[in-house]
Amino acid sequence: MITQRPGEHMRGQQPKTIVISGGTDGMGRATALARLRRGDTVVAIGSNEAKGRVLAEEAGRTGAVGRLRFLRADLSSIAEVERVAADIAHHHPVIDALVFCANRQSPKRRETVDGLEFTFGLYYLSRYLLSRRLRPLMDASAAPVIISVAGVGNTAGAIHWDDLQLERRYSTIRAQLQAGRANDLLGVAFAQRAAGKAAYVMYHPGFTRSGDASMFNPLVRGILRLLARFAARPVETSIRPIVEFIDNPPRAALTAIDRGRPVDSALKTLDPGDADRLATLTEELLSQHTPQTPPHGR
Repeated sequence: MITQRPGEHMRGQQPKTIVISGGTDGMGRATALARLRRGDTVVAIGSNEAKGRVLAEEAGRTGAVGRLRFLRADLSSIAEVERVAADIAHHHPVIDALVFCANRQSPKRRETVDGLEFTFGLYYLSRYLLSRRLRPLMDASAAPVIISVAGVGNTAGAIHWDDLQLERRYSTIRAQLQAGRANDLLGVAFAQRAAGKAAYVMYHPGFTRSGDASMFNPLVRGILRLLARFAARPVETSIRPIVEFIDNPPRAALTAIDRGRPVDSALKTLDPGDADRLATLTEELLSQHTPQTPPHGR
């Protein structure tokens, strides 16, 4: 079993530097504000300039002026991920926590500027790249942690090894589930390859009142709002383990929590052989793609 749980917040801790992808919406935004209130420095990565300004204004009202940096980026783009990683390295010699929240559903199949399926690029590949590009900065921390918010413990969906870009059979759910299972394997590969000293946490918060549903038609948005009203957890509840993991990183190389319960490492979705296979395929894919710069204003 992968059983390490977060502990209580330690009083008197030194301020930390936290990087959050998807930091202007939902759980990412709530985590950013929670950590700013604790005195940390936060780098929030998001694709919407207006949401970044709103976050900065709210941070200012909490007394965190100067401790929030907003980086606008399209993290579905390889070149944008590389640019963001270089910017962070230039301004921050040490990163204590890296929190992955960036994800966006796409009702129709679309491709990134690199020609990759959008969900694969944003939800999985950006996490793969950032965890590697920021590794030296995390290795400089006394107790670094990576927290990947996804669907660990869920066994639905699969990696479509012969069609990773879902060119033949695309659906929103199929793309989300494949990228979710890829993120499960990313955590396993990171730990088994000893890719840095950071503890890797995979966290499934369950259905939460957060996220951007603007890409859906009005009917679907209405259904989601209704479901969220009656069935979803408050975002403040869902981020509590994230905040605590940052305060007290697990000692284990890999931790997986599904809605408060430890995840069995023997699950088929956490197969070490599949993790190694996907990591190898991802490196091959990256070697074949020269990063393309997104169009201006994207």
